[in-house]
Amino acid sequence: MSDIIEVGPNRDETNLAMLAHLFGIFTGFIGAMVIWLLKKDDSAFVGQEALEALNFQITLMLGYVIAGVLAFLLIGLVLFPILFILNLVFCLMGAISASKGKAYRYPFALRLLK
Repeated sequence: MSDIIEVGPNRDETNLAMLAHLFGIFTGFIGAMVIWLLKKDDSAFVGQEALEALNFQITLMLGYVIAGVLAFLLIGLVLFPILFILNLVFCLMGAISASKGKAYRYPFALRLLK
Protein backbone atom coordinates (compact mmCIF):
# COMPACT_ATOMS: atom_id res chain seq x y z
CA MET A 1 0.00 0.00 0.00
CA SER A 2 1.11 3.51 -0.65
CA ASP A 3 -0.33 5.73 2.03
CA ILE A 4 0.43 9.40 1.64
CA ILE A 5 1.34 11.06 4.90
CA GLU A 6 1.21 14.82 4.97
CA VAL A 7 3.81 16.39 7.19
CA GLY A 8 3.00 19.90 8.35
CA PRO A 9 5.21 22.37 10.12
CA ASN A 10 6.54 21.34 13.52
CA ARG A 11 5.82 23.21 16.75
CA ASP A 12 8.92 25.42 16.56
CA GLU A 13 8.04 26.47 13.02
CA THR A 14 4.45 27.33 13.93
CA ASN A 15 5.65 29.33 16.94
CA LEU A 16 8.12 31.34 14.85
CA ALA A 17 5.49 31.97 12.19
CA MET A 18 3.06 33.09 14.86
CA LEU A 19 5.68 35.45 16.29
CA ALA A 20 6.32 36.93 12.84
CA HIS A 21 2.68 37.98 12.69
CA LEU A 22 2.50 39.16 16.32
CA PHE A 23 5.69 41.22 16.15
CA GLY A 24 3.96 43.43 13.58
CA ILE A 25 1.73 44.83 16.32
CA PHE A 26 4.68 45.95 18.41
CA THR A 27 7.67 46.42 16.09
CA GLY A 28 6.15 47.18 12.70
CA PHE A 29 8.11 45.55 9.92
CA ILE A 30 11.32 45.00 11.95
CA GLY A 31 10.26 41.79 13.76
CA ALA A 32 8.95 40.05 10.66
CA MET A 33 12.03 41.13 8.68
CA VAL A 34 14.41 39.68 11.29
CA ILE A 35 12.55 36.35 11.41
CA TRP A 36 12.37 36.21 7.61
CA LEU A 37 16.09 36.95 7.19
CA LEU A 38 17.11 34.38 9.80
CA LYS A 39 14.73 31.53 8.92
CA LYS A 40 13.80 31.84 5.23
CA ASP A 41 16.35 29.19 4.22
CA ASP A 42 15.67 26.84 7.15
CA SER A 43 11.89 26.53 6.94
CA ALA A 44 9.61 27.18 3.99
CA PHE A 45 6.60 27.68 6.27
CA VAL A 46 8.31 30.21 8.54
CA GLY A 47 9.80 31.99 5.53
CA GLN A 48 6.45 32.23 3.78
CA GLU A 49 4.59 33.49 6.86
CA ALA A 50 7.30 35.98 7.84
CA LEU A 51 7.39 37.32 4.28
CA GLU A 52 3.61 37.69 4.25
CA ALA A 53 3.73 39.55 7.58
CA LEU A 54 6.61 41.71 6.31
CA ASN A 55 4.72 42.69 3.16
CA PHE A 56 1.65 43.57 5.23
CA GLN A 57 3.68 45.72 7.61
CA ILE A 58 5.31 47.56 4.69
CA THR A 59 1.84 48.19 3.28
CA LEU A 60 0.71 49.56 6.64
CA MET A 61 3.80 51.76 6.85
CA LEU A 62 2.88 53.26 3.48
CA GLY A 63 -0.65 53.77 4.78
CA TYR A 64 0.68 55.61 7.82
CA VAL A 65 2.81 57.86 5.58
CA ILE A 66 -0.23 58.67 3.44
CA ALA A 67 -2.31 59.31 6.56
CA GLY A 68 0.43 61.62 7.83
CA VAL A 69 0.39 63.59 4.59
CA LEU A 70 -3.41 63.80 4.71
CA ALA A 71 -3.45 64.79 8.39
CA PHE A 72 -3.53 68.48 7.49
CA LEU A 73 -6.88 67.83 5.78
CA LEU A 74 -8.11 66.01 8.90
CA ILE A 75 -8.69 62.88 6.80
CA GLY A 76 -5.42 61.42 8.04
CA LEU A 77 -6.51 61.78 11.64
CA VAL A 78 -9.35 59.37 10.92
CA LEU A 79 -7.07 56.97 9.05
CA PHE A 80 -4.55 56.51 11.90
CA PRO A 81 -6.91 54.65 14.27
CA ILE A 82 -8.40 52.67 11.38
CA LEU A 83 -4.94 51.48 10.32
CA PHE A 84 -4.06 50.62 13.93
CA ILE A 85 -7.22 48.52 14.36
CA LEU A 86 -6.67 46.76 11.03
CA ASN A 87 -3.10 45.97 12.05
CA LEU A 88 -4.23 44.55 15.37
CA VAL A 89 -7.06 42.43 13.92
CA PHE A 90 -5.21 41.03 10.90
CA CYS A 91 -2.00 40.30 12.83
CA LEU A 92 -3.99 38.37 15.43
CA MET A 93 -5.80 36.44 12.69
CA GLY A 94 -2.46 35.63 11.06
CA ALA A 95 -0.97 34.51 14.36
CA ILE A 96 -3.91 32.23 15.13
CA SER A 97 -3.75 30.69 11.67
CA ALA A 98 0.02 30.20 11.86
CA SER A 99 -0.25 28.60 15.30
CA LYS A 100 -2.52 25.98 13.73
CA GLY A 101 0.05 25.32 11.00
CA LYS A 102 -2.02 26.94 8.26
CA ALA A 103 -0.77 29.61 5.90
CA TYR A 104 -2.39 33.04 6.23
CA ARG A 105 -2.73 35.58 3.46
CA TYR A 106 -3.58 39.14 4.44
CA PRO A 107 -6.68 40.44 2.63
CA PHE A 108 -4.87 43.51 1.39
CA ALA A 109 -1.11 43.78 1.19
CA LEU A 110 1.27 44.91 -1.47
CA ARG A 111 3.42 41.89 -2.30
CA LEU A 112 6.60 43.92 -2.76
CA LEU A 113 8.97 41.19 -1.61
CA LYS A 114 8.78 37.69 -3.01
